[in-house]
Amino acid sequence: MAAAAAASTSTCCPDLSSVAHRRRLADVERDDDLDSGGGGGRHRGVRALFSARRSYSSKRASSVVDQAWVRNVVASLLGLAVVVGLVSSHRGGGGGRLLRRVDVRDEGALGWREENLTALARRSPPAPDSPTMDDVDSEVEVAGARIRNKDCRNLWSTQTATRTTIAELWKLKSNKLTLASEDSFLFTYLLLKSSLQISDMVAVAKLMNAILVIPTLDHRSFWTDPSDFKDIFDVEHFKKTLEDDILIVDSLPPAYKKLKPYSRAPSSWSRASYYRAFARTLKKAKVVKFTHTDSRIVNNGLAPHIQRLRCRTNYEALKYKKEIEDLGNTLVDRLRNGSNHYIALHLRYEKDMLSFTGCSHNLTRQEAEELREMRLNVRHWKEKEINSKERRLQGGCPMTPREAALFLKAMGYPSRTNIYIVAGEIYGGHSMDELKAEYPNIYTHYSLATADELEPLKLYQNRLAAVDYNVALQSDVFVYTYDGNMAKAVQGHRKFEGFRTTLNPDRQKLVELIDKLDEGTITWNDFQSKVKMHHENRLGGPYQRLSGQSPRQEEYFYANPLPGCLCKRTKIIK
Repeated sequence: MAAAAAASTSTCCPDLSSVAHRRRLADVERDDDLDSGGGGGRHRGVRALFSARRSYSSKRASSVVDQAWVRNVVASLLGLAVVVGLVSSHRGGGGGRLLRRVDVRDEGALGWREENLTALARRSPPAPDSPTMDDVDSEVEVAGARIRNKDCRNLWSTQTATRTTIAELWKLKSNKLTLASEDSFLFTYLLLKSSLQISDMVAVAKLMNAILVIPTLDHRSFWTDPSDFKDIFDVEHFKKTLEDDILIVDSLPPAYKKLKPYSRAPSSWSRASYYRAFARTLKKAKVVKFTHTDSRIVNNGLAPHIQRLRCRTNYEALKYKKEIEDLGNTLVDRLRNGSNHYIALHLRYEKDMLSFTGCSHNLTRQEAEELREMRLNVRHWKEKEINSKERRLQGGCPMTPREAALFLKAMGYPSRTNIYIVAGEIYGGHSMDELKAEYPNIYTHYSLATADELEPLKLYQNRLAAVDYNVALQSDVFVYTYDGNMAKAVQGHRKFEGFRTTLNPDRQKLVELIDKLDEGTITWNDFQSKVKMHHENRLGGPYQRLSGQSPRQEEYFYANPLPGCLCKRTKIIK
Protein backbone atom coordinates (compact mmCIF):
# COMPACT_ATOMS: atom_id res chain seq x y z
CA MET A 1 0.00 0.00 0.00
CA ALA A 2 2.77 2.33 0.90
CA ALA A 3 4.50 1.57 -2.37
CA ALA A 4 1.26 2.12 -4.22
CA ALA A 5 0.73 5.40 -2.38
CA ALA A 6 4.18 6.52 -3.34
CA ALA A 7 3.59 5.60 -6.94
CA SER A 8 0.26 7.36 -6.88
CA THR A 9 1.87 10.45 -5.45
CA SER A 10 4.57 10.45 -8.10
CA THR A 11 2.08 10.36 -10.95
CA CYS A 12 -0.66 12.63 -9.64
CA CYS A 13 1.10 15.82 -10.53
CA PRO A 14 2.35 15.63 -14.15
CA ASP A 15 2.19 19.41 -14.54
CA LEU A 16 5.04 20.18 -12.15
CA SER A 17 7.43 22.67 -13.81
CA SER A 18 10.42 22.24 -11.54
CA VAL A 19 12.88 19.75 -13.00
CA ALA A 20 14.80 19.68 -9.73
CA HIS A 21 11.69 18.79 -7.80
CA ARG A 22 10.74 16.01 -10.22
CA ARG A 23 14.21 14.66 -9.74
CA ARG A 24 13.80 14.58 -5.97
CA LEU A 25 10.47 12.68 -6.23
CA ALA A 26 12.07 10.08 -8.45
CA ASP A 27 14.85 9.67 -5.91
CA VAL A 28 12.25 8.93 -3.21
CA GLU A 29 10.61 6.26 -5.39
CA ARG A 30 13.94 4.60 -6.06
CA ASP A 31 14.67 4.52 -2.33
CA ASP A 32 11.29 2.88 -1.66
CA ASP A 33 11.98 0.21 -4.23
CA LEU A 34 15.29 -0.57 -2.60
CA ASP A 35 13.67 -0.73 0.82
CA SER A 36 11.03 -3.17 -0.40
CA GLY A 37 13.76 -5.66 -1.15
CA GLY A 38 15.74 -5.04 2.01
CA GLY A 39 13.21 -5.10 4.86
CA GLY A 40 12.86 -1.36 5.29
CA GLY A 41 9.08 -1.45 5.12
CA ARG A 42 8.54 0.38 8.40
CA HIS A 43 9.75 3.56 6.80
CA ARG A 44 7.61 3.29 3.69
CA GLY A 45 4.54 5.03 5.12
CA VAL A 46 6.56 7.92 6.49
CA ARG A 47 8.39 8.35 3.18
CA ALA A 48 5.13 8.17 1.27
CA LEU A 49 3.58 10.86 3.48
CA PHE A 50 6.76 12.93 3.17
CA SER A 51 6.70 12.49 -0.59
CA ALA A 52 3.06 13.53 -0.85
CA ARG A 53 3.63 16.58 1.35
CA ARG A 54 6.63 17.66 -0.71
CA SER A 55 4.65 17.12 -3.89
CA TYR A 56 1.90 19.39 -2.61
CA SER A 57 4.36 22.09 -1.53
CA SER A 58 6.17 21.85 -4.85
CA LYS A 59 2.92 22.20 -6.74
CA ARG A 60 2.14 25.47 -4.93
CA ALA A 61 5.65 26.78 -5.57
CA SER A 62 5.46 25.75 -9.19
CA SER A 63 2.17 27.56 -9.58
CA VAL A 64 3.71 30.78 -8.23
CA VAL A 65 6.69 30.41 -10.57
CA ASP A 66 4.37 29.80 -13.52
CA GLN A 67 2.42 32.97 -12.76
CA ALA A 68 5.60 35.06 -12.53
CA TRP A 69 6.87 33.56 -15.76
CA VAL A 70 3.63 34.42 -17.55
CA ARG A 71 3.78 37.99 -16.24
CA ASN A 72 7.37 38.37 -17.51
CA VAL A 73 6.44 37.01 -20.93
CA VAL A 74 3.48 39.39 -21.20
CA ALA A 75 5.62 42.37 -20.12
CA SER A 76 8.33 41.44 -22.63
CA LEU A 77 5.82 41.15 -25.46
CA LEU A 78 4.30 44.54 -24.59
CA GLY A 79 7.77 46.12 -24.49
CA LEU A 80 8.64 44.60 -27.83
CA ALA A 81 5.40 45.90 -29.32
CA VAL A 82 6.21 49.43 -28.10
CA VAL A 83 9.71 49.31 -29.59
CA VAL A 84 8.42 48.02 -32.93
CA GLY A 85 5.79 50.73 -32.96
CA LEU A 86 8.33 53.48 -32.31
CA VAL A 87 10.71 52.17 -34.96
CA SER A 88 7.91 51.84 -37.47
CA SER A 89 6.67 55.36 -36.81
CA HIS A 90 10.21 56.71 -37.12
CA ARG A 91 10.75 55.00 -40.44
CA GLY A 92 7.42 56.01 -41.78
CA GLY A 93 6.35 59.26 -43.33
CA GLY A 94 6.66 61.30 -40.15
CA GLY A 95 10.30 61.07 -39.20
CA GLY A 96 12.03 59.37 -42.10
CA ARG A 97 15.74 58.95 -42.43
CA LEU A 98 17.89 62.00 -41.92
CA LEU A 99 19.39 61.54 -45.35
CA ARG A 100 18.36 59.41 -48.28
CA ARG A 101 19.19 58.96 -51.92
CA VAL A 102 16.68 60.60 -54.22
CA ASP A 103 16.49 59.87 -57.92
CA VAL A 104 16.91 63.12 -59.82
CA ARG A 105 14.20 62.05 -62.22
CA ASP A 106 11.68 61.30 -59.49
CA GLU A 107 9.37 64.28 -59.88
CA GLY A 108 7.03 63.19 -57.12
CA ALA A 109 9.75 63.03 -54.50
CA LEU A 110 11.46 66.25 -55.46
CA GLY A 111 8.63 68.51 -56.60
CA TRP A 112 10.32 69.75 -59.78
CA ARG A 113 9.66 73.30 -60.77
CA GLU A 114 9.68 74.84 -64.22
CA GLU A 115 12.02 77.80 -64.56
CA ASN A 116 11.72 80.01 -67.63
CA LEU A 117 15.41 80.68 -67.86
CA THR A 118 15.43 80.39 -71.63
CA ALA A 119 12.92 80.71 -74.42
CA LEU A 120 12.79 76.92 -74.63
CA ALA A 121 10.89 74.82 -72.13
CA ARG A 122 13.46 73.06 -69.97
CA ARG A 123 13.46 71.11 -66.77
CA SER A 124 15.23 72.96 -64.02
CA PRO A 125 16.96 71.31 -61.08
CA PRO A 126 14.79 70.17 -58.20
CA ALA A 127 13.37 72.41 -55.54
CA PRO A 128 12.95 69.44 -53.24
CA ASP A 129 10.70 69.10 -50.27
CA SER A 130 13.19 66.61 -48.87
CA PRO A 131 16.08 66.89 -48.49
CA THR A 132 16.18 70.69 -48.70
CA MET A 133 18.36 73.59 -47.71
CA ASP A 134 16.34 76.44 -49.23
CA ASP A 135 16.44 79.79 -47.43
CA VAL A 136 12.88 79.48 -46.16
CA ASP A 137 11.41 78.85 -42.74
CA SER A 138 11.14 75.18 -41.92
CA GLU A 139 8.52 73.93 -39.52
CA VAL A 140 8.30 71.03 -37.14
CA GLU A 141 4.99 70.51 -35.39
CA VAL A 142 5.37 68.50 -32.21
CA ALA A 143 2.76 67.70 -29.56
CA GLY A 144 0.46 70.36 -30.95
CA ALA A 145 3.07 73.14 -30.68
CA ARG A 146 4.56 74.65 -33.84
CA ILE A 147 8.31 75.19 -33.67
CA ARG A 148 9.86 77.30 -36.39
CA ASN A 149 13.51 77.18 -37.35
CA LYS A 150 14.67 79.74 -39.86
CA ASP A 151 17.29 77.42 -41.26
CA CYS A 152 17.86 73.80 -40.31
CA ARG A 153 21.51 74.16 -41.30
CA ASN A 154 22.12 75.91 -38.00
CA LEU A 155 21.02 72.88 -35.96
CA TRP A 156 23.94 70.55 -36.06
CA SER A 157 23.89 67.73 -33.50
CA THR A 158 21.24 65.09 -34.08
CA GLN A 159 18.64 64.47 -31.39
CA THR A 160 16.51 61.30 -31.66
CA ALA A 161 13.16 61.56 -29.92
CA THR A 162 9.67 60.14 -29.67
CA ARG A 163 6.41 61.58 -31.00
CA THR A 164 5.98 63.71 -27.91
CA THR A 165 9.36 65.41 -28.24
CA ILE A 166 11.22 67.31 -30.93
CA ALA A 167 12.39 64.77 -33.50
CA GLU A 168 15.34 65.11 -35.86
CA LEU A 169 16.24 68.66 -34.84
CA TRP A 170 19.90 69.54 -34.52
CA LYS A 171 21.17 71.45 -31.54
CA LEU A 172 24.57 72.89 -30.70
CA LYS A 173 26.15 71.91 -27.44
CA SER A 174 26.08 74.86 -25.09
CA ASN A 175 29.28 74.17 -23.20
CA LYS A 176 31.75 76.94 -23.95
CA LEU A 177 35.41 76.17 -24.55
CA THR A 178 37.66 78.41 -22.50
CA LEU A 179 41.39 78.84 -22.07
CA ALA A 180 42.96 77.19 -19.07
CA SER A 181 46.54 77.07 -17.88
CA GLU A 182 48.97 78.04 -20.63
CA ASP A 183 51.04 74.94 -20.07
CA SER A 184 48.09 72.66 -20.82
CA PHE A 185 47.51 73.90 -24.34
CA LEU A 186 48.40 72.45 -27.69
CA PHE A 187 48.55 74.41 -30.93
CA THR A 188 48.56 73.81 -34.62
CA TYR A 189 49.91 76.21 -37.18
CA LEU A 190 48.46 75.69 -40.63
CA LEU A 191 49.49 76.78 -44.10
CA LEU A 192 46.38 76.81 -46.28
CA LYS A 193 45.47 77.52 -49.89
CA SER A 194 41.66 77.49 -50.03
CA SER A 195 38.55 77.54 -47.89
CA LEU A 196 38.11 73.78 -48.36
CA GLN A 197 41.46 73.13 -46.75
CA ILE A 198 40.61 75.48 -43.90
CA SER A 199 37.46 73.47 -43.24
CA ASP A 200 39.43 70.25 -43.24
CA MET A 201 41.98 71.61 -40.80
CA VAL A 202 39.24 72.73 -38.41
CA ALA A 203 38.06 69.11 -38.38
CA VAL A 204 41.65 67.95 -37.86
CA ALA A 205 42.07 70.33 -34.92
CA LYS A 206 38.92 68.83 -33.41
CA LEU A 207 40.22 65.30 -33.87
CA MET A 208 43.58 66.20 -32.32
CA ASN A 209 42.04 68.26 -29.51
CA ALA A 210 44.23 71.15 -30.62
CA ILE A 211 43.88 74.91 -30.54
CA LEU A 212 43.85 76.33 -34.05
CA VAL A 213 45.89 79.38 -34.92
CA ILE A 214 44.20 81.58 -37.54
CA PRO A 215 45.44 80.04 -40.81
CA THR A 216 48.12 81.56 -42.97
CA LEU A 217 47.24 81.48 -46.66
CA ASP A 218 49.57 80.39 -49.44
CA HIS A 219 51.58 83.24 -50.95
CA ARG A 220 53.75 81.14 -53.24
CA SER A 221 51.25 79.97 -55.86
CA PHE A 222 51.13 81.02 -59.51
CA TRP A 223 49.30 84.24 -58.64
CA THR A 224 51.66 85.20 -55.74
CA ASP A 225 48.81 86.96 -53.94
CA PRO A 226 49.87 88.57 -50.62
CA SER A 227 46.32 88.45 -49.20
CA ASP A 228 45.99 86.83 -45.80
CA PHE A 229 43.06 85.24 -44.01
CA LYS A 230 41.89 88.50 -42.44
CA ASP A 231 41.89 90.20 -45.86
CA ILE A 232 39.36 87.74 -47.28
CA PHE A 233 37.32 86.33 -44.39
CA ASP A 234 35.52 87.80 -41.42
CA VAL A 235 37.80 86.60 -38.61
CA GLU A 236 35.47 87.37 -35.73
CA HIS A 237 32.56 85.61 -37.42
CA PHE A 238 34.81 82.62 -38.04
CA LYS A 239 35.80 82.35 -34.37
CA LYS A 240 32.30 83.06 -33.07
CA THR A 241 30.65 80.41 -35.26
CA LEU A 242 33.08 77.71 -34.16
CA GLU A 243 33.47 78.69 -30.51
CA ASP A 244 31.53 75.64 -29.31
CA ASP A 245 33.66 73.26 -31.38
CA ILE A 246 37.31 74.29 -31.13
CA LEU A 247 39.41 77.07 -29.68
CA ILE A 248 40.81 79.53 -32.22
CA VAL A 249 43.48 82.14 -31.50
CA ASP A 250 44.88 84.91 -33.67
CA SER A 251 48.49 84.00 -32.91
CA LEU A 252 50.62 81.89 -30.60
CA PRO A 253 51.06 83.15 -27.03
CA PRO A 254 54.49 84.66 -26.34
CA ALA A 255 55.73 81.59 -24.50
CA TYR A 256 54.99 79.36 -27.48
CA LYS A 257 56.45 81.69 -30.11
CA LYS A 258 59.90 80.73 -28.85
CA LEU A 259 59.28 77.07 -29.66
CA LYS A 260 60.35 75.62 -32.98
CA PRO A 261 57.24 74.18 -34.65
CA TYR A 262 57.23 70.52 -35.57
CA SER A 263 56.75 70.74 -39.36
CA ARG A 264 55.02 67.92 -41.13
CA ALA A 265 53.02 67.21 -44.27
CA PRO A 266 50.16 64.91 -43.17
CA SER A 267 49.50 61.84 -45.27
CA SER A 268 46.90 62.34 -47.99
CA TRP A 269 43.38 61.05 -47.36
CA SER A 270 44.14 60.18 -43.75
CA ARG A 271 41.52 58.70 -41.44
CA ALA A 272 40.52 60.02 -38.02
CA SER A 273 42.74 57.44 -36.30
CA TYR A 274 45.80 58.94 -38.03
CA TYR A 275 45.21 62.35 -36.47
CA ARG A 276 44.29 60.96 -33.07
CA ALA A 277 47.60 59.11 -33.07
CA PHE A 278 49.39 62.25 -34.29
CA ALA A 279 48.00 64.08 -31.27
CA ARG A 280 50.70 62.38 -29.18
CA THR A 281 53.34 64.15 -31.26
CA LEU A 282 51.46 67.42 -30.87
CA LYS A 283 51.38 66.96 -27.11
CA LYS A 284 55.15 66.63 -26.99
CA ALA A 285 56.02 69.33 -29.52
CA LYS A 286 53.37 71.83 -28.33
CA VAL A 287 53.34 73.50 -31.76
CA VAL A 288 52.79 71.68 -35.05
CA LYS A 289 52.97 73.25 -38.50
CA PHE A 290 51.23 71.43 -41.33
CA THR A 291 52.99 72.34 -44.56
CA HIS A 292 50.45 70.67 -46.86
CA THR A 293 46.71 70.66 -46.27
CA ASP A 294 45.09 69.72 -49.58
CA SER A 295 43.14 66.44 -49.48
CA ARG A 296 44.63 65.40 -46.15
CA ILE A 297 41.50 63.82 -44.70
CA VAL A 298 39.15 61.15 -46.06
CA ASN A 299 35.83 61.99 -47.68
CA ASN A 300 33.88 59.24 -45.95
CA GLY A 301 34.12 57.12 -42.84
CA LEU A 302 34.28 60.00 -40.35
CA ALA A 303 31.95 60.44 -37.39
CA PRO A 304 28.78 62.42 -38.24
CA HIS A 305 29.70 65.30 -35.94
CA ILE A 306 33.05 65.70 -37.72
CA GLN A 307 31.36 65.76 -41.14
CA ARG A 308 28.89 68.37 -39.91
CA LEU A 309 31.77 70.40 -38.50
CA ARG A 310 33.42 70.45 -41.94
CA CYS A 311 30.24 71.81 -43.48
CA ARG A 312 29.54 74.25 -40.68
CA THR A 313 33.01 75.65 -41.22
CA ASN A 314 32.80 75.84 -45.00
CA TYR A 315 29.23 77.09 -45.37
CA GLU A 316 28.69 79.08 -42.19
CA ALA A 317 31.93 80.10 -40.49
CA LEU A 318 33.91 81.12 -43.58
CA LYS A 319 32.12 84.33 -44.45
CA TYR A 320 33.74 86.79 -46.83
CA LYS A 321 34.50 90.29 -45.65
CA LYS A 322 31.73 92.81 -46.15
CA GLU A 323 33.41 94.69 -49.01
CA ILE A 324 33.86 91.44 -50.98
CA GLU A 325 30.28 90.32 -50.42
CA ASP A 326 28.92 93.78 -51.25
CA LEU A 327 30.78 93.94 -54.57
CA GLY A 328 29.63 90.42 -55.47
CA ASN A 329 26.01 91.34 -54.74
CA THR A 330 26.36 94.52 -56.79
CA LEU A 331 27.58 92.54 -59.80
CA VAL A 332 24.68 90.08 -59.40
CA ASP A 333 22.18 92.95 -59.44
CA ARG A 334 23.74 94.35 -62.62
CA LEU A 335 23.64 90.96 -64.32
CA ARG A 336 20.00 90.45 -63.45
CA ASN A 337 19.07 94.03 -64.29
CA GLY A 338 15.80 93.66 -62.45
CA SER A 339 14.50 90.41 -63.88
CA ASN A 340 17.09 88.79 -66.17
CA HIS A 341 18.67 85.43 -65.50
CA TYR A 342 22.35 84.72 -65.97
CA ILE A 343 24.78 81.82 -66.32
CA ALA A 344 28.07 81.65 -64.43
CA LEU A 345 30.58 79.91 -66.71
CA HIS A 346 33.67 78.59 -64.97
CA LEU A 347 35.97 78.66 -67.99
CA ARG A 348 39.31 77.15 -67.00
CA TYR A 349 41.04 78.22 -70.21
CA GLU A 350 43.83 79.96 -68.33
CA LYS A 351 47.53 79.83 -69.09
CA ASP A 352 48.65 77.90 -66.02
CA MET A 353 45.85 75.33 -66.32
CA LEU A 354 46.50 74.73 -70.03
CA SER A 355 50.22 74.39 -69.41
CA PHE A 356 49.70 71.98 -66.52
CA THR A 357 47.27 69.75 -68.43
CA GLY A 358 49.24 69.94 -71.68
CA CYS A 359 46.17 71.00 -73.66
CA SER A 360 46.62 73.24 -76.70
CA HIS A 361 43.59 72.48 -78.89
CA ASN A 362 42.48 75.52 -80.95
CA LEU A 363 45.68 77.42 -80.11
CA THR A 364 48.41 78.55 -82.48
CA ARG A 365 51.69 76.65 -82.67
CA GLN A 366 53.48 79.53 -80.96
CA GLU A 367 50.99 79.57 -78.07
CA ALA A 368 51.28 75.79 -77.68
CA GLU A 369 55.08 76.04 -77.51
CA GLU A 370 54.82 78.79 -74.88
CA LEU A 371 52.68 76.50 -72.73
CA ARG A 372 55.18 73.66 -73.13
CA GLU A 373 58.10 75.82 -72.06
CA MET A 374 56.20 76.94 -68.99
CA ARG A 375 55.46 73.33 -68.04
CA LEU A 376 59.11 72.34 -68.40
CA ASN A 377 60.18 75.24 -66.16
CA VAL A 378 57.82 74.49 -63.27
CA ARG A 379 59.79 71.98 -61.23
CA HIS A 380 56.95 70.54 -59.12
CA TRP A 381 54.84 69.65 -62.18
CA LYS A 382 55.86 66.03 -62.64
CA GLU A 383 54.41 65.37 -66.11
CA LYS A 384 56.40 67.16 -68.82
CA GLU A 385 55.70 65.52 -72.18
CA ILE A 386 51.96 65.33 -72.89
CA ASN A 387 50.06 64.38 -76.04
CA SER A 388 47.49 67.17 -76.26
CA LYS A 389 45.24 65.49 -78.82
CA GLU A 390 45.11 62.19 -76.94
CA ARG A 391 44.38 63.87 -73.63
CA ARG A 392 41.53 65.87 -75.13
CA LEU A 393 39.90 62.74 -76.56
CA GLN A 394 40.11 61.16 -73.10
CA GLY A 395 38.21 64.08 -71.59
CA GLY A 396 41.26 65.34 -69.73
CA CYS A 397 41.35 68.91 -71.10
CA PRO A 398 39.47 72.03 -70.05
CA MET A 399 36.76 72.84 -72.57
CA THR A 400 37.71 75.53 -75.06
CA PRO A 401 35.51 78.64 -75.26
CA ARG A 402 34.19 77.36 -78.63
CA GLU A 403 33.30 73.98 -77.11
CA ALA A 404 31.53 75.76 -74.26
CA ALA A 405 29.52 77.83 -76.75
CA LEU A 406 28.43 74.73 -78.66
CA PHE A 407 27.47 73.00 -75.42
CA LEU A 408 25.34 75.91 -74.14
CA LYS A 409 23.63 76.30 -77.50
CA ALA A 410 22.87 72.58 -77.68
CA MET A 411 21.40 72.69 -74.17
CA GLY A 412 18.94 75.33 -75.35
CA TYR A 413 20.28 78.61 -73.98
CA PRO A 414 19.49 81.45 -76.44
CA SER A 415 22.11 83.92 -77.62
CA ARG A 416 20.67 86.76 -75.51
CA THR A 417 21.60 84.94 -72.28
CA ASN A 418 23.86 86.89 -69.93
CA ILE A 419 27.05 84.96 -69.16
CA TYR A 420 29.47 85.78 -66.37
CA ILE A 421 32.96 84.35 -66.82
CA VAL A 422 34.29 82.90 -63.56
CA ALA A 423 38.00 82.71 -64.33
CA GLY A 424 41.22 84.60 -64.65
CA GLU A 425 42.54 85.89 -67.95
CA ILE A 426 41.57 83.60 -70.86
CA TYR A 427 44.61 82.44 -72.79
CA GLY A 428 44.98 82.75 -76.56
CA GLY A 429 44.67 85.71 -78.91
CA HIS A 430 41.41 84.53 -80.52
CA SER A 431 40.15 81.96 -78.04
CA MET A 432 37.03 83.91 -77.08
CA ASP A 433 35.95 84.91 -80.60
CA GLU A 434 33.42 82.14 -81.24
CA LEU A 435 31.95 82.27 -77.73
CA LYS A 436 31.41 86.02 -78.01
CA ALA A 437 29.94 85.63 -81.50
CA GLU A 438 27.34 83.16 -80.20
CA TYR A 439 26.76 84.87 -76.85
CA PRO A 440 27.54 88.60 -77.08
CA ASN A 441 26.44 89.34 -73.49
CA ILE A 442 29.70 88.17 -71.91
CA TYR A 443 30.80 89.80 -68.64
CA THR A 444 33.61 89.60 -66.08
CA HIS A 445 34.24 91.45 -62.86
CA TYR A 446 36.38 93.87 -64.86
CA SER A 447 33.60 94.78 -67.28
CA LEU A 448 30.78 94.95 -64.70
CA ALA A 449 32.51 96.79 -61.86
CA THR A 450 33.65 100.39 -61.98
CA ALA A 451 37.29 101.36 -61.62
CA ASP A 452 36.63 102.75 -58.14
CA GLU A 453 34.91 99.53 -57.05
CA LEU A 454 37.80 97.40 -58.28
CA GLU A 455 40.59 99.61 -56.95
CA PRO A 456 40.87 97.95 -53.49
CA LEU A 457 40.90 94.45 -55.02
CA LYS A 458 42.52 94.66 -58.45
CA LEU A 459 45.97 93.57 -57.28
CA TYR A 460 44.68 90.62 -55.26
CA GLN A 461 43.61 87.59 -57.24
CA ASN A 462 42.33 85.70 -54.19
CA ARG A 463 39.95 88.54 -53.31
CA LEU A 464 38.73 88.80 -56.89
CA ALA A 465 38.23 85.03 -56.87
CA ALA A 466 36.07 85.47 -53.76
CA VAL A 467 33.92 87.98 -55.66
CA ASP A 468 33.58 85.49 -58.54
CA TYR A 469 32.63 82.76 -56.07
CA ASN A 470 29.81 84.90 -54.71
CA VAL A 471 28.49 85.66 -58.22
CA ALA A 472 28.72 81.99 -59.25
CA LEU A 473 26.93 80.84 -56.11
CA GLN A 474 23.94 83.09 -56.81
CA SER A 475 23.69 82.36 -60.54
CA ASP A 476 20.64 80.72 -62.11
CA VAL A 477 22.92 78.18 -63.77
CA PHE A 478 26.51 77.32 -62.97
CA VAL A 479 28.56 75.54 -65.66
CA TYR A 480 32.07 74.30 -64.95
CA THR A 481 34.26 73.20 -67.82
CA TYR A 482 36.99 71.51 -65.76
CA ASP A 483 37.41 70.19 -62.23
CA GLY A 484 39.27 72.21 -59.65
CA ASN A 485 38.92 73.68 -56.18
CA MET A 486 36.62 76.49 -57.35
CA ALA A 487 34.38 74.16 -59.36
CA LYS A 488 34.12 71.64 -56.53
CA ALA A 489 33.47 74.29 -53.92
CA VAL A 490 30.75 76.07 -55.89
CA GLN A 491 28.90 72.94 -57.01
CA GLY A 492 28.87 71.55 -53.47
CA HIS A 493 27.72 74.86 -52.01
CA ARG A 494 24.90 75.08 -54.56
CA LYS A 495 23.76 71.60 -53.53
CA PHE A 496 23.87 72.71 -49.92
CA GLU A 497 21.74 75.74 -50.79
CA GLY A 498 18.98 73.67 -52.40
CA PHE A 499 20.40 71.79 -55.39
CA ARG A 500 20.58 74.77 -57.72
CA THR A 501 21.14 74.08 -61.41
CA THR A 502 24.76 73.05 -61.96
CA LEU A 503 25.81 71.65 -65.33
CA ASN A 504 28.67 69.19 -65.37
CA PRO A 505 29.57 68.57 -69.03
CA ASP A 506 30.72 65.09 -69.99
CA ARG A 507 33.89 66.32 -71.68
CA GLN A 508 34.87 63.03 -73.26
CA LYS A 509 31.48 62.51 -74.87
CA LEU A 510 31.16 66.15 -75.80
CA VAL A 511 34.46 66.40 -77.72
CA GLU A 512 33.55 63.18 -79.54
CA LEU A 513 30.25 64.71 -80.67
CA ILE A 514 31.87 68.04 -81.57
CA ASP A 515 34.46 66.32 -83.74
CA LYS A 516 31.69 64.42 -85.53
CA LEU A 517 29.79 67.68 -86.03
CA ASP A 518 32.90 69.33 -87.48
CA GLU A 519 33.48 66.35 -89.76
CA GLY A 520 29.89 66.51 -90.97
CA THR A 521 29.05 62.95 -89.91
CA ILE A 522 26.13 64.18 -87.76
CA THR A 523 23.72 67.08 -88.23
CA TRP A 524 23.15 69.88 -85.76
CA ASN A 525 19.81 68.40 -84.74
CA ASP A 526 21.44 65.04 -84.03
CA PHE A 527 24.22 66.77 -82.11
CA GLN A 528 21.77 68.75 -79.99
CA SER A 529 19.62 65.71 -79.27
CA LYS A 530 22.59 63.61 -78.17
CA VAL A 531 24.04 66.39 -75.98
CA LYS A 532 20.73 66.83 -74.14
CA MET A 533 20.29 63.09 -73.71
CA HIS A 534 23.77 62.64 -72.21
CA HIS A 535 23.29 65.50 -69.75
CA GLU A 536 19.73 65.04 -68.55
CA ASN A 537 21.05 63.62 -65.27
CA ARG A 538 23.98 66.04 -64.90
CA LEU A 539 22.01 69.06 -63.71
CA GLY A 540 23.07 69.19 -60.06
CA GLY A 541 20.23 67.16 -58.54
CA PRO A 542 20.58 65.20 -55.30
CA TYR A 543 22.30 61.85 -55.01
CA GLN A 544 24.46 60.31 -52.33
CA ARG A 545 28.19 60.86 -52.60
CA LEU A 546 29.87 58.17 -54.67
CA SER A 547 32.35 55.89 -52.93
CA GLY A 548 35.41 54.30 -54.51
CA GLN A 549 37.89 51.51 -54.01
CA SER A 550 40.25 53.99 -52.37
CA PRO A 551 39.81 57.50 -50.91
CA ARG A 552 41.49 59.01 -53.97
CA GLN A 553 38.80 57.54 -56.21
CA GLU A 554 35.88 58.75 -54.13
CA GLU A 555 33.74 61.74 -54.94
CA TYR A 556 35.08 64.81 -53.18
CA PHE A 557 33.27 65.62 -49.94
CA TYR A 558 32.81 69.32 -50.68
CA ALA A 559 31.66 68.65 -54.25
CA ASN A 560 28.72 66.67 -52.87
CA PRO A 561 28.03 67.12 -49.14
CA LEU A 562 25.28 64.47 -49.20
CA PRO A 563 25.39 62.56 -46.90
CA GLY A 564 26.90 64.48 -44.03
CA CYS A 565 25.59 68.02 -44.21
CA LEU A 566 21.99 68.05 -45.41
CA CYS A 567 19.03 67.62 -43.12
CA LYS A 568 15.55 66.43 -43.98
CA ARG A 569 12.62 68.69 -43.34
CA THR A 570 10.25 66.89 -41.02
CA LYS A 571 6.71 67.47 -39.81
CA ILE A 572 5.58 65.35 -36.90
CA ILE A 573 2.07 65.72 -35.48
CA LYS A 574 0.96 64.14 -32.25
